[in-house]
Amino acid sequence: MKIYTKTGDAGTTALFGGTRVPKHNIRIESYGTVDELNSYLGLVRTQEIDPRSKEILTHIQDRLFTLGAILATDPAKATLKSGKERLNIPKITEENITLLENEMDRMNDALPPMTHFILPGGNTTVSYCHIARTVCRRAERRATLLNENEPIDEMVLKYLNRLSDYLFVLARKLSKDTNAEETQWIPEKL
Repeated sequence: MKIYTKTGDAGTTALFGGTRVPKHNIRIESYGTVDELNSYLGLVRTQEIDPRSKEILTHIQDRLFTLGAILATDPAKATLKSGKERLNIPKITEENITLLENEMDRMNDALPPMTHFILPGGNTTVSYCHIARTVCRRAERRATLLNENEPIDEMVLKYLNRLSDYLFVLARKLSKDTNAEETQWIPEKL
């Protein structure tokens, strides 16, 4: 199978189900940003971090492929003529969201209380995690815009919202694990 098909040379691409749309379509922007997020999570996962965080990040990357597939499916073609769903994979569930919440609670229990906003940074690994968090927020913004025009599975929005929170807490945990300084944001005086 060749990687290049030349079908997108005119600036369109196919959704799952065959519908062709412009490459700048909000649906493409949505799952493209999720793909970008997944790549950054791969970068974070390949850093020198604890095995549990690597395991959770691998699980999250799997869920993001599912989430991307959901976003890449044309709603008008989501159900086959037979009545079966076109996308025959496990969907995003409450259990996936609960896992993120439980992991956040576990990490937070070992962190000092946060009294100020924190400037992103500290070291390369923590910075990569903060970049992933901001890309996750952008993916959420794209998905909510898509949802305004074509309603999508509410679990997609919920998962992206919770994931950005998880990545913030993970960044703080990685700061602690690597003895990186957390720089508090203290507004300048007028």
